[in-house]
Amino acid sequence: MKKVLIVSYYWPPSGGIAVHRCLKFAKYLREFGWEPIVCTAENAEYPVIDESNFKDIPEGMTQLKTKIWEPYNLFKLITGKKKEERIHNVFLEEEEHTFAHKLGIWIRGNLFIPDARRFWIGPASRYLIKYLQENSVDAIFTNGPPHTNHMIAYKIKRKLGIPWHADFQDPWTQVDYFPQLMLNPISRKIHETMEQRVFKYADRVTICSNTWKRDLESIGAKNVGVIVWGYDEDDFKNIKEPLSNKFTLSHYGSLGPDRNAKTLWRVLSELAKEDDKFAEDLEIELAGFIGKPVIDEIENLGLKKNLKLLPHLSRSETLKKMHRSQVLLLILNDMPNVNGRLPGKLFEYLASRRPILVVGPEESDASEIVTRANAGVTCDFRDYEKTRKTVTELYEKFKKKELASNETDISEYTNRNLTKKLAGYLDEITGMQQH
Repeated sequence: MKKVLIVSYYWPPSGGIAVHRCLKFAKYLREFGWEPIVCTAENAEYPVIDESNFKDIPEGMTQLKTKIWEPYNLFKLITGKKKEERIHNVFLEEEEHTFAHKLGIWIRGNLFIPDARRFWIGPASRYLIKYLQENSVDAIFTNGPPHTNHMIAYKIKRKLGIPWHADFQDPWTQVDYFPQLMLNPISRKIHETMEQRVFKYADRVTICSNTWKRDLESIGAKNVGVIVWGYDEDDFKNIKEPLSNKFTLSHYGSLGPDRNAKTLWRVLSELAKEDDKFAEDLEIELAGFIGKPVIDEIENLGLKKNLKLLPHLSRSETLKKMHRSQVLLLILNDMPNVNGRLPGKLFEYLASRRPILVVGPEESDASEIVTRANAGVTCDFRDYEKTRKTVTELYEKFKKKELASNETDISEYTNRNLTKKLAGYLDEITGMQQH
């Protein structure tokens, strides 16, 4: 069996969505002729912990761990956070950042390049070069962000010449928050140079949407493929949850100021004021790290009693709640590169078989997938008329108990089939493509 070294900062016990990209690939690679070996950080500062993810690690798989030093205690000191607090997305917490918070972001963007895990590059690359000189593998796979993973593979590639597949779950210099890093010209150039090194030395590049593939190609990336996020059929076995008796509109995951669905909240507020029964039935369920501007917007519109805020949930509990919800909200980032954003939750929404309301551009990749799967409706961020019409229609179906499940074939998005695609790419770059 061929061997692939996966370099991934995110690995169990990490929770959240990011860990599942490499974890699910590792879970299924053996079925397609590849034995995964994973190198990860030994003492990582994960924003979320979810012990249940350990179940997906293949039995007997080699796991290599090297120590990492992360500057989060420095960030906490600058911003006045407690040492035991976990750092989530620094752009979610406030709409108007304090000077100390802005200073922390400036330091992160200009001194910790490519990201706050940069101090792992040297130790991990040295360890792996030595390991690989004694234990051969056929290919290396890295996923970013954090793009530190790519820089580790870059050093190995330059030294040992092993075929390298660089995967992006989010872009690098084209990511939506890149302008918020307050980069000086020198720091920006360093980011761009590192990114170009990946494009030059990686034998294959993949990213998670067609639009972002074209974006990468526009700045020089070659041999770019697409592997979308997906869902694991195993995670959905034996979930039998009764539907909520409320008209629940549910969102799972972070919601920052750039995903504040103001038009939707306004429509819900107006309908609640016009119809007492709608007001009684409505429940806005938001689970995860919700920015204060989002909460303030909803509450200021008189929907405080309809708002149900949940903390970050375990993966199993999240999937159960998806099945209970009447309507699943997919609120995209109102940012220039939004058309290519395909959140991981989209595919789990599809697998949950509940109606999806996409808030974002109708020409986006997310909208295209939802439409093709006959799984929901898309309303643009500021399209008041369509949003009101859509919510009204959904509510009428809810009252008639006609918010039906969708049975369209979505098997192309299973983690097993996406891993098969990855294995094909690995076969190609190692010169062993199967005919």
